Amino acid sequence: MHGQVQLGDAIRDANANPRDCKADSMGVLSEIFSWWGGNTWSNRIYTALRGKLVGSDGDGNRYYVQKKGVGPLGVPRRWVIYKTLAEASQVPPEWHGWLHHMVDTPPSEEVYVARPWQRPHRMNLTGTPEAYRPPGSILSTGKRPAATGDYQPWQPS
Repeated sequence: MHGQVQLGDAIRDANANPRDCKADSMGVLSEIFSWWGGNTWSNRIYTALRGKLVGSDGDGNRYYVQKKGVGPLGVPRRWVIYKTLAEASQVPPEWHGWLHHMVDTPPSEEVYVARPWQRPHRMNLTGTPEAYRPPGSILSTGKRPAATGDYQPWQPS
């Protein structure tokens, strides 16, 4: 990964503008003044008073369940506190299922062995240098592939 820096699960260009990484570097100030960066002080207070830590994933995201009572759907609320920016695609499939009440047992209480054909979870890379670039995309190599000669332009008769 020459020329790139690994920050959490997002990959950023080492030559990128440092302002693009504000939420990672500002720490407490971003928590006080910005809601879009992920964890805020109100989230910390709510989680400390009403949440019980259930577990965390390999990226450092922490998962909580309501200590007592039930939410508006008749079941205890479940939520995630992201380690970096709040990006829902960072949540791995096993935790996604638990968060959305598809399974009752959190992944931290299960022993799961991935099958050999399964790939490790990756967040949505759209908008990053690692995003998928289909063949012929001007973003993939910056060059258009040579014409193959199978195209016949329309000629008016």
